[in-house]
Amino acid sequence: MSQVVDKKQAATLAHAWQALGLKVVFTNGVFDILHRGHVDYLESSRSLGDKLIVGINNDASVRRLGKGEERPINHEDARAKIVSSLRCVDAVVLFDQDTPLELILEIAPDILVKGGDYDPEERNPTSPKYMVGSAEVFAHGGEVVAIPLTEGYSTTNLVRKLRKP
Repeated sequence: MSQVVDKKQAATLAHAWQALGLKVVFTNGVFDILHRGHVDYLESSRSLGDKLIVGINNDASVRRLGKGEERPINHEDARAKIVSSLRCVDAVVLFDQDTPLELILEIAPDILVKGGDYDPEERNPTSPKYMVGSAEVFAHGGEVVAIPLTEGYSTTNLVRKLRKP
C-alpha cells in the first residue's frame, strides 16, 4: 500500500529499495483532477522500474506555476491521497519549491520520468522541453524518459469543458 511521506522519508524509502537492488522511478506533477491521462502516465512510469515515487506540487507551488487563479481545484492533501491510492504508486511526497530538483537530489532515482511534452535529450535548462533534474540523474548513471501523453486528456481541457454553458 502506498503512502504519503515527507522528503526525508521518500529519500529513505528510495535508498532502502535501491539497496535491495530495486529500480526507483520518480515523476512529478500537479495531478489536480485525476483523469485517464494521469493514470496511463503513472502506470507507464511504474512499468519502467520496481518502485514509483510521485512528487506533487503543493498548493502554493501550483499557484506559482501560473495555471490560473482557480487552481489548484483540489487541496494538496486530497491530491496526494488520491494519487497515493493508485496501485502503481509506491509513495507520494508533496513539495513546495517551483521545481522538484531538491527532491530529485534527495531521492536520487534510477529513472526520471516526465510526459511527452518534455525531451530527455534537451540540455538547455531554459528550454520548456528541459526535464528538471535530468542532468543530475544522468550524472549518477540513471535514465531519463519521456512518456507519450494520452491524447485528449488534460486537466486544463477538463476545466474548460466544465465551464462551457
